[in-house]
Amino acid sequence: MYASTVRGLLVRGMLAGLIAGLFAFAVAYVVGEPPVRGSIAVEEAAAAQDAASAPSGHAGHGGDAASGEAAEEEEELVSRPVQSTVGLATGVLVYGVALGGIASLAFSFALGRVGGFSPRATAALTGAGAFALVYLVPFLKYPATPPAVGNPDTIGQRTTLFFLMILLSVLLGVGAIILGRRLAPRLGNWNATLAAAGGFIVATALAFVFLPDNSDAVQPGFPAALLWEFRVASLAVQLVLWAVFAVVFGVLAQKFLAARADGAEVTAQQQAPALG
Repeated sequence: MYASTVRGLLVRGMLAGLIAGLFAFAVAYVVGEPPVRGSIAVEEAAAAQDAASAPSGHAGHGGDAASGEAAEEEEELVSRPVQSTVGLATGVLVYGVALGGIASLAFSFALGRVGGFSPRATAALTGAGAFALVYLVPFLKYPATPPAVGNPDTIGQRTTLFFLMILLSVLLGVGAIILGRRLAPRLGNWNATLAAAGGFIVATALAFVFLPDNSDAVQPGFPAALLWEFRVASLAVQLVLWAVFAVVFGVLAQKFLAARADGAEVTAQQQAPALG
């Protein structure tokens, strides 16, 4: 019975993630693509300026042919129109479905264990917690940057640090929940929640202090307004994704669990005469 319930919630979580991904794609295309195009324009302008300032002697002895070959090598395998439409939609939808499934499993574990909340309220708490732990906290330490504006030699290190921050954030969040549950019998739910939240903030602040910064994530001279616009757009995409997921999954989970409860009650009533 429990396994079938979790499976049903998993399917509905993935469906909710797909729907949330559609909304997130719309926001990413309308709000996120302009700063991406702007950052690419900045990169192309810088590359053209570097090429213009290069010594003219480098163009001799077949330099024009070499430049043509280099341009062909650097030509994108997937065009920008495809990247900004089909590619973006595919990435966001797959991301939404995957995280929707994971969040539904977290919801299955949290339901009934974090207070007497309804499925809708538990879905809202799950969505808010996932947004904070998986994106917001890591974003505050390592904010998003537009493509091709950082040092390409350190992209591996920067990616590793970002995922390490996600892992630490999730582990600290789980630890805060466990701490709050253990303190609740002695301090009461409200005081235990405050203590657990305070512990999470302190531990996160220490992680921010001791983890290295992305000092070369953005090239010097990159427009600050464009960088800010990109980061706000990235934050908006994630906020819409998790908000829509929480609402849609809350409705689906509420109906599913109510139907299963009604079915179990009918089954029990039908078995009662036989047992009597």
